Amino acid sequence: MPFGVKEEPGGSRVVDFDRIHAECLEPAAEAAEVESIRADEEALGGIIHKAMYERLLLAEIVVADLTFANANVFYELGIRHAARPRSTILIYAKLGQLPFDVAPIRAIPYEIGSEGEVSDPDALRAAIAERLEVAKNGDGADSPLFQLLSDYPGITLPHEATEAFRERARWASELTIRANEATRVEPDAAREELARIEAEIKALRDVNGELLVVLMLSYRAIEAWADVVRLAEALPPRVAELPTVREQLAMALNRRSQPGDRRRAIAILEEMLEKHGDSPETLGILGRCYKSRWQEKREAGDPGDADALEDAIEAYDRGFATDPRDYYPGINLLTLLCRRGRAEDIDRVRSLEPVVTFAVARKGGLRAPDYWTRATVLELCALAGNEKDGRRALSAMLDTEPDGWMRKTTADNLDLYAGALYADDSWVVAVATQLRGSR
Repeated sequence: MPFGVKEEPGGSRVVDFDRIHAECLEPAAEAAEVESIRADEEALGGIIHKAMYERLLLAEIVVADLTFANANVFYELGIRHAARPRSTILIYAKLGQLPFDVAPIRAIPYEIGSEGEVSDPDALRAAIAERLEVAKNGDGADSPLFQLLSDYPGITLPHEATEAFRERARWASELTIRANEATRVEPDAAREELARIEAEIKALRDVNGELLVVLMLSYRAIEAWADVVRLAEALPPRVAELPTVREQLAMALNRRSQPGDRRRAIAILEEMLEKHGDSPETLGILGRCYKSRWQEKREAGDPGDADALEDAIEAYDRGFATDPRDYYPGINLLTLLCRRGRAEDIDRVRSLEPVVTFAVARKGGLRAPDYWTRATVLELCALAGNEKDGRRALSAMLDTEPDGWMRKTTADNLDLYAGALYADDSWVVAVATQLRGSR
C-alpha cells in the first residue's frame, strides 16, 4: 500500500493510508492471529527492491490496497500473482472504478471520509479479518494466472527459506524501531545507540541496504550530517546511485558545510537534473543549497550575495513550475521573493500565494499528519500577517514532535519575513524564537 496521506490524482480527495493501516489492517491481522509486516520501501523513496520481492515471494498472505491504481502497488501485485496461486487479498477505496485487468477479482471496498479516514473502520476490519481466516486455510486460487493455466508451476521455495525470511523481517523491524526510538533521546546517547545498530548491520555477511538507509535517515534526524554523508557514500552502488539517496547526500553535504561541500552538493543535484529532468524535490534541495550560500554571503557582507539569491529564486521557481501541487519549492519561492522585495516581487508574491495555499490545502493543511505541511501553513500566516491562525499552526507543528533541524529551518524562514511586509511582525519573531528554544 502507499504510505502517508495521498491525493486523488486530478481530484480533491485524500486517503490517509497510515491511518487505514493502524486502525484497520493491524487490528484485523491481530484478530486473525497472523503476524503482519508492512512493506516500507515507499517510505524510503522506493529505493529498496530486494527486500520487497523477498516479501512478495515468501509471505503466506499479501494484502494489496489498489486505491488510486498506484503503479508500485500494481507492479508488486503482478509479481505476487505470478509467484503464488492464492492468499492475496485486495482492498480499495471507492473513489472510482478499478482498472480493467483487476476488476473481475473479488476485492474489499471501503468508503473514505472527509479527512481521508475509513468511514466504517469496524466493517473494513471485519471484512479483512474474515478474508484472512479464509487465506489461512489456503482454499482456491485467487491469482488470474494460476486460474488460467492449470499446470502453471509458480515458484516453490523451501521451508528453510521461509523461516529465514521471517527471522530477517523480524530482526529488521526491531532494528528499525530501535533506530527511530534513538532519535528521541539526548543527541550523544542517540549517536551511541545508532553506532551500535550500525555495527550490528555491518556484522552481517550480506549488508542490508534497506537498514542502512533507515540508519542514514536516523542520523539525519539528530543532525549528524557527517554520519549521513559517510553512510550515503558507503552504500552498495545499486542503492547509492538512486535519486533519493543522492538527494539526501546533497542535503547532508549542504548542512555539514565543510570546505567544498556545498559546491559538491550543487554538482550532484545538477547532474541529477541533467540525467533525470526537472523534479520539484531535486530543485527544492538545489534551491536550499543556493539559499544557504546566499545567507552566508549576506552575513559576511560579500557583494556576491545578490547572485546567490538569484540562483536560489530560479531553482525554487523551476521546482514549483514543474509541479504546482508541491508546496515546498512554492513557499520557499514566496519567502525569497518577499525578502528581495522589489515591487514586481511583491506583486508576484500576491499572485502566487493563493496557488501555494491551495497546494497546502490539498495536503490537508493543519489536519495533515506531517510537520512540513503544518509549518507551511505557519509561513503562509506570517506572509499574510495572520497571527491568530499562525499560533494555531505553531501548536499543530509542535504536536508532530519535529526534529531539531526541522524547527530551525522554519525559524530561519520566519526570520526572512521580518521587516519585509508588515510594520508589526513582532509575533513572527517571537514564534521563531520559540521554535529555536523548543525541544
